[in-house]
This record gives sequence, structure tokens and C-alpha cells, in this order.
Amino acid sequence: MREVTFLRKNADKWKNFEELLKKNTKSSSDQLADLYIELNNDLAFAQSLYPNSKTALYLNDLSIQAHNKIYKNKKEKSGRVITFWTQEIPVLFSYKLKELSIAFGVFIFFCAVGIISQSNDPSFARLILGDGYVNLTMTNIENQDPLAIYKMHSQLNMFFQITFNNIRVSFIVFAFGIFTALGTAYHLLKNGVMVGTFITFFSGYDLLSESMLVIFIHGALELSAIAIAGAAGFVLGNSFVFPGTYKRITAFTKGAKEGLKMLISLVPIFIMAGFLESFVTRYTEMPLTLSLFIILTSFTFIIGYYFYLPTRIYLNRKKHE
Repeated sequence: MREVTFLRKNADKWKNFEELLKKNTKSSSDQLADLYIELNNDLAFAQSLYPNSKTALYLNDLSIQAHNKIYKNKKEKSGRVITFWTQEIPVLFSYKLKELSIAFGVFIFFCAVGIISQSNDPSFARLILGDGYVNLTMTNIENQDPLAIYKMHSQLNMFFQITFNNIRVSFIVFAFGIFTALGTAYHLLKNGVMVGTFITFFSGYDLLSESMLVIFIHGALELSAIAIAGAAGFVLGNSFVFPGTYKRITAFTKGAKEGLKMLISLVPIFIMAGFLESFVTRYTEMPLTLSLFIILTSFTFIIGYYFYLPTRIYLNRKKHE
């Protein structure tokens, strides 16, 4: 794209940004935060294609002014921790709603594949879950405690092991995006088929509702985190395959940074999911209302934070373009 075309295309947006910088209202600050990532994207584009140009210098100065206004009167360390989750992450996901929706769609699709496969072949669970797990669970079912596996280890050890494993799995799902989106999709396939098989295995013993109520106490957060990590992997993979107007290495670096931010946003979810699985899931006979409260609260948070809030930011941004 020629520099003059780039200027004409974005001049009105930058002028609007300058006007927002002059205002001191809460609404202008919110709009400024919403558009800040977009401004940085324009700056990266200009620095890549028109280095040392007046356009690049202008956008760099505008970006510095915006940063200073957004973070003024806050200590950088404490302020950044707060704004990372309250502003940066929702704004970032407002640009990644397509990848997020595709990741959840792919994960749910492969869950369905696991359900169909196990329904048609009861021995499929041994292939996916392993003989050891299947034999142990069948023994627990015979002993009238089908989900006793969640009571077998000390709570604290379980917490650290599960949290670490959740982080490891999600990082693998993300990192395999380096092999394009197909690498991430492969790991969504593995995890999705496993979940579908697991659910259908219990269903075969007429334990579907009981197992779902117990497992989704932690699974609502844990499984959602895997899908969100898949979205981060898609961002990484697509940045290299589809660089757009950026140089390929610039696009890949940008995609890697954005994907890592998306992954870091999951850390509190990993911790909470590990806590629930270690300290709460083991109480397999807790009241129905309490189980439903935990599950619905978890899903409400995921939908609200990762879908509803970014969608509102996206629509607000479109309104001002």
C-alpha cells in the first residue's frame, strides 16, 4: 500500500484519536483505551513499510501521548496488572472473536466425534483413555462410587499437579500454532475426542447426569481454557500464513505477542479450575443447587468476559469508525 493511500484511509480515525486525547471525560478515556491497540497496529505497519517517514513519526508521537494519558496517575507496575485484565485483554479479544468462535466450534465438533465413536464402539474408550483408567473407573462403578478417582490423592498435591498440567496442555495447544492452525487443530482434536469419549463412557453406565454435574464443576473453566488456548494458537498460526499488509516476520512476531497475551489471561482460570478439581470436585454428593451454581457461574464468566465484553468493544469501535 502506498503511503498516501494509507494516510487517506486512516486520516479521519487519527483525527478522532487526537480529539479524544484533548478530552478528559470517562467516556473519552474508555474510547481511547479501546482504540489504543488499533493505533499501535497502524504504527507497526507504518514503521515496517515507511520507516523514518513523517507518518511513522506522527503515529509514534500519538501512541506515546495515548499511553501517557491512559496510564497517568497510576504506578506502572500495579496499574498495568489491573488494566491488563480490565482493558488490554477485552480489547485484544475484540479483534480475535473470529478465531475464538472457530476454536470453540472445532473443540465442540471433536467432542461430538468422541461421543459418536464411543457410542458405536464401547471399546473406543480404552484406545483414548487407556486401559488403566477404564479398569479403575469400572471398579469404582462396581463399588458404587464411580467418580472416586477424584478422591485418591491429597488435595494440595492434586492442586499443584492439576494446575501445572492444565497450563502445560494449554501451552501445547497454543505453541503448535507454529505449525500453522492445523497444529493447534490437531490438539483440539485430541482433547475434544477425549472429552466426548469420557462423557459417553459414563453415559453407558447410566451415569451421565451424575458425572456431568461433578466433572463440570471444574471442567467448565478447564475445557473453556483449552478452547481459548486454541484461539491463541490460531492467531499464532494465521499470522505467519496470512501476514496481510505486514512483512511475514513482523506479522508473526505480532501474532506471537498477541497469542501469548491471550494465553496469560488464562492463568487465573487455570488456578481456579485446579482449586475446584482438587478441593471441591471430590465432594461428589454435594447438593444439586450448589453444583449448578458453580457450573453456571463459571460458564457465565467465560461467556461474559471472553465473548460479551469483547463484542461490545467491537461494536463500539465499529460505531466510531
